[in-house]
This record gives sequence, structure tokens and C-alpha cells, in this order.
Amino acid sequence: MSRPLLRPRKPESGKRHTTIALALAGVVAGMLALSYAAVPLYQIFCQVTGYGGTVQRAEEASDRIVDRKITVRFDANVARGMPWGFKPVTRSLELRLGENALAEYQARNPTGEPVSGTATFNVSPAAAGRYFNKIECFCFTEQLLGPGESAKMPVSFFVDPELENDPDTRKIREITLSYTFFRIEDADGVAAASDGRDPKAGS
Repeated sequence: MSRPLLRPRKPESGKRHTTIALALAGVVAGMLALSYAAVPLYQIFCQVTGYGGTVQRAEEASDRIVDRKITVRFDANVARGMPWGFKPVTRSLELRLGENALAEYQARNPTGEPVSGTATFNVSPAAAGRYFNKIECFCFTEQLLGPGESAKMPVSFFVDPELENDPDTRKIREITLSYTFFRIEDADGVAAASDGRDPKAGS
């Protein structure tokens, strides 16, 4: 006697597809949230550890200076699309560890329109970043230059004497501080706001 054939149950395709779609949407949303959070978290991590050549912030000058000297060189760059001329006025300095120093950069807008920009920075060798302390700096601050305008931009800093006690940095004799300026596209709006005008209004 033959057994009756059992028909397979039809999958509840509609519910299953909905569940999968919701799960995938959740994964995508989570990945987007992590990607947006990664940038500030990574920046904080670099500032705390000096990872990647990110320098430290200091509220005041060092209270300890040692005889060991180090040379600090200054480098200037502009990103693609930034029309400014940008260069270090101070090419290099030789100073003692812990000694406060002041260097200057100069930026010039050669165009016929206002252009705003912001600068990022790092030091090399990267291991020296945790010991390079800036007190005053133009980095991460929006800078607006009018047509043909130029400006000097100072940076006040010191190199922590602890650099000499770290096995990874004690042999370093030269550090390069490098800035890169990026263009901020809403320069016209910034200029209009600074004049008290509505940037959306026609001229």
C-alpha cells in the first residue's frame, strides 16, 4: 500500500520578505550611524593619543624646559579647489624641549571674490604628535579673505620634554608641522552675513 504524497508547505513569502527587508534596513541604518559617529570619535581618539600625527592642545606654556634641542620645520599646502596662496613665513625653528615658540604662516586670496577656508594639521614623524602641544592655532577655524586680501596666521606651541623619555621618540631630532587649507564653498554667504546683508537676497 503506497503512502500518500505529502505536499510541502508553502512558505509565508510575504511575511518572510518583510522581515528580511526590515532586518536589512536596520543593518543599513546602524552602519550609517556608525559612519557618522566614526569621524568625530576618530578625531577625539587622535587628539588624545596623538595617533596619526595629531598634535595636542594646551591651555598655557610648559612649566619645564630642558636643554635638549629639537628642530621644527613648517610646511604649507592647499587642497584641490582652494585658490589661495599659502606658505610658512617661519621656515624652521630650533628650540629646547618645553620652550614656547611662535611661528607664522601667510595666506593670500588672489581671486576677485571672497573665499573662506579652514585648515587641518598634523606632525611627522607621527609618533611625535602626542608631544607636540599647540596653545594658539588658526586650524579648524573658518578664515575669510576678501579679493586680493592676505593675512598672517600665527601658531603658538611647545614640544613636551617627555618626548625625550619615550623610547619611540627619544631619537627624534626634527619634527615637521604641516597645514592644509580647504575651501569652504559658502564664502559669499559668510561675506554677506558679515556685512549685515541677507545672503539669499539679490544684489
